[in-house]
Amino acid sequence: MELDRPDPYLDEFARNLARDAGTPYAMVNVFGIDEQQFAGLCTPGEHSIFPSVGRSMSLDHGFCPEVVKRGNALVLPDVFASPRFAGNAVVDLINIRTYAGAPLIHHTGVVLGSVCFVGPHPQPASTGQESLTLIKQRRDEVMNYLYRRAGNQLPQ
Repeated sequence: MELDRPDPYLDEFARNLARDAGTPYAMVNVFGIDEQQFAGLCTPGEHSIFPSVGRSMSLDHGFCPEVVKRGNALVLPDVFASPRFAGNAVVDLINIRTYAGAPLIHHTGVVLGSVCFVGPHPQPASTGQESLTLIKQRRDEVMNYLYRRAGNQLPQ
């Protein structure tokens, strides 16, 4: 399953995810040797007060590399509440204060990438479960799309 280039369906998916999460950013990404590529991307327009991002980012930027390494979803309603994540470069680069991401795991166990949404405003800790439910649901939608696109049957 290829995720290493822009996909119009995944761009639309990212726009819908950002809208539903109430954030200006959402991504579907895959990891290469040196960087992460965004096959699906929602980023604010050029006239937005929020900075725009490109189609790739260093592997030491963002929280998705941790999600891929862990193989589990990660929700940070307020990244400043977790010293481990508060110092990440994206916190200052694009003013990230909230994050939710989940790994895209093929039924063979291979982690293909991740899906996430990020925003500039911290959320109350009480929103964590809602964000977790949303990101896992959307992860499943992306995996279903990828299986269909590859012409495979969905795993049982």
